[in-house]
Amino acid sequence: MSARTPGTVVTARRDLSAERVRVVRGGRVLVDGVDCTLEPGTFTGLLGPNGAGKSTLLHLLAGMLGPDGGTVRFGDRALSATRSRERARSIALVEQSLPAETGQSVREVVALGRTPHRGLLAGDSPEDLDVVERALVAAGVVHLADRAYSTLSGGEQQRAQLARALAQEPSVLLLDEPTNHLDASAQLETLELLEGLAARGTAVGAALHDINHAAASCSHLIVLLRGKVVASGPVRSVLTPELIRHVYGVQAVMLEHPLTGRPLVALGR
Repeated sequence: MSARTPGTVVTARRDLSAERVRVVRGGRVLVDGVDCTLEPGTFTGLLGPNGAGKSTLLHLLAGMLGPDGGTVRFGDRALSATRSRERARSIALVEQSLPAETGQSVREVVALGRTPHRGLLAGDSPEDLDVVERALVAAGVVHLADRAYSTLSGGEQQRAQLARALAQEPSVLLLDEPTNHLDASAQLETLELLEGLAARGTAVGAALHDINHAAASCSHLIVLLRGKVVASGPVRSVLTPELIRHVYGVQAVMLEHPLTGRPLVALGR
């Protein structure tokens, strides 16, 4: 039986990168010449106001959207040249809008994450069952395992979808607003889980609205504005009052969190 923890690296350590990617829809440029790299062992936060291009960039990196220009690479190959089964084993995306799998239990929804690892007609192996159970525990939804997914609250569905992604055992985990719908305690637990996955070698990339969530948990930041990268790098070098004023149009004072020592951002008009 496998001793892996859901979310740990199961393929060769490879970067996921975008090189001058561009997306145009309806005559509007959503992503404009973006370069970025998600490296194994890092938790990268995507910041920016609504409409900055965060979700579009995540879909590009996940291979769910093709660029109108530029290239997305997984390791030394274009992502488009990577076989779909290998891509599904390596990259997982937890989206902000939650699908409603009616009639399925939470355990069945989470088990869908094992699909890329099974043969076409194969059932769940003991290893699959073990990985699913550990994913349920890691995402904090084991007590909901036998509930119908459609009966869960938005926050519970969000965590069930995270468990499904963990059951995929990706080397790259992408998330669009992973703390959306969650209460304060669940937000902190989710961020701590993502930090732990990165510490064990997963490349984690998450679009975040809350600047202080990014400051508290991320190792690196990519800041987008109108589809362009305006700053990237380690948290302390990126988050400055000048950058926050430029991107969000608000005043900021940089403080130190009294409990963690991490940056803390006080915002005001």
